[in-house]
Amino acid sequence: MNAINRSDASIEKKETVMNKILGAISGSFAPILGVLAGSGLISALLSILTTIGWLSAKGGTYAILSAAGHAIFYFFPVFLGITLALKLGANGYVGGAIGASLLEPHFTDLVASKAQDVTFLGIPVILANYSSTVFPILIAVSIYAVLDKFLRKVIYKDLQMFVNPLISLAVIVPLTVLIFGPFGTYVGEGLAVVVHFLSSKSGILTGAVMGAAWSFLTILGLHWAIIPIFIANLATGGDPLSPMIASAPFAQMGMGLGVFLKTRDKDLKTLAGSGLVPSALAGTTEIITYGLLVRYKRTMPIVAIAGAVGGAITGALGVKGTAFALPSFLSIPVFIPTGLFLIGTLTALVIALVLTLVFGYEGKSGAVPAKTVKEFGLANVKRETILSPLSGEIVPLSEISDPLFSTETVGKGIAIEPANGEVISPVDGTVTTLFPTEHAIGITSVDGAEILICIGVDTINLKGQFFTSQVKQWDTVRKGDLLIQFDIEKIKAAGYDVKTPVVITNTNQYVDVVPATDGKVQAKDELIRLVV
Repeated sequence: MNAINRSDASIEKKETVMNKILGAISGSFAPILGVLAGSGLISALLSILTTIGWLSAKGGTYAILSAAGHAIFYFFPVFLGITLALKLGANGYVGGAIGASLLEPHFTDLVASKAQDVTFLGIPVILANYSSTVFPILIAVSIYAVLDKFLRKVIYKDLQMFVNPLISLAVIVPLTVLIFGPFGTYVGEGLAVVVHFLSSKSGILTGAVMGAAWSFLTILGLHWAIIPIFIANLATGGDPLSPMIASAPFAQMGMGLGVFLKTRDKDLKTLAGSGLVPSALAGTTEIITYGLLVRYKRTMPIVAIAGAVGGAITGALGVKGTAFALPSFLSIPVFIPTGLFLIGTLTALVIALVLTLVFGYEGKSGAVPAKTVKEFGLANVKRETILSPLSGEIVPLSEISDPLFSTETVGKGIAIEPANGEVISPVDGTVTTLFPTEHAIGITSVDGAEILICIGVDTINLKGQFFTSQVKQWDTVRKGDLLIQFDIEKIKAAGYDVKTPVVITNTNQYVDVVPATDGKVQAKDELIRLVV
């Protein structure tokens, strides 16, 4: 339940404006990060096939695969409009329609015509190409979410289904074309100019800073503020930042390989080895980041030094990214010149490997607790049936407005529209996570299942109002024990949806997570079957 524990820690921080902005950006990018990376790998594959002469860039096969690889980037305002609207609690389809309006043929024809006298109600329009852009839709949908919240308060409920989208589209789309779009475009272009200026003045310094800092920005969640710059730069011909930061994950791979070779602890070797495979093939370094880098402090300066050297090299050599891709061995062709990119990233990998082998990672034993091994999906689990913690109506996770649940980012499971305000334990086990706001609880069963029960959507904002926990963290519980009581009517009156996701956060340890029922369910009925 590692991801949930990190979220739990963050709840205690004061929610500043910056935290809210970063939260919105991360919540909007997280659901589509996988398809972004997959599309980038298609571009990398096409680059390899055309380079070795197996595929012609003028043929139909190339065109079709290129369409698959580039589609999400061209229609990025649509996808980002959907995910950001959902994250902000607004209608995702209206958010998508706002993005789509910027790519609709009537509008793109105006842009292509380069007409100088286009107006809207007599107001001059600054025409721009919004395909692949990020900042215009971020601004537009953020304003739409505010408008939507206002409309929900003033429009009669039975009319909201069509009146709210009508007003929202009629107001936000023109404002986007007149104000938000040009402003967002200038912001994106301005950031790109700054990045290119820094790179041209001192690619070495820029690369060293980015390569050293990226791993730690990721741990803090601050990397989400930089990812939009990558994508905005791609729309202007190439991104110099992504090759610089690529040295950081390659440095983590080198450190992970060093730990794997150096340690004699079986569990730690398993943890390091399990982290190397997804890092090398897909660029997903979470196991190394949170299993090794965060735990073993001696690895931090190693990764920082190696990342700085590798980033400085790629920055000095003027390497650029041609598509969005998580840095890995499979995505190498995305970065050009490829040979120069390899010099920087492999240098980072080798330096981190050597430093780890020479100086070690921490302490004498290097043992890793069983808890850490379990957090990263390396422990054994058993076939199990999870009982329902609530009575109510079964709801698919896809209907939950929080994308972390609707996209199964947290894990597979099901949701329940509760009929009463009591949550019971669905298993025999231990309370491993209890949020300070008491709106969510995590339980690890005796057979290894990690269950997260989150009462309502965005109810964390209630700061514990209307929730009363009957247990404490690390309590041992039995099936049917009362965990939390909550006041459904008061939560609804405060404007919150009470649909309650019940998800298996260690889904990756099971062959399948299968709902055991649909329709109405009673507490203690079979709810989810875990297949091993």
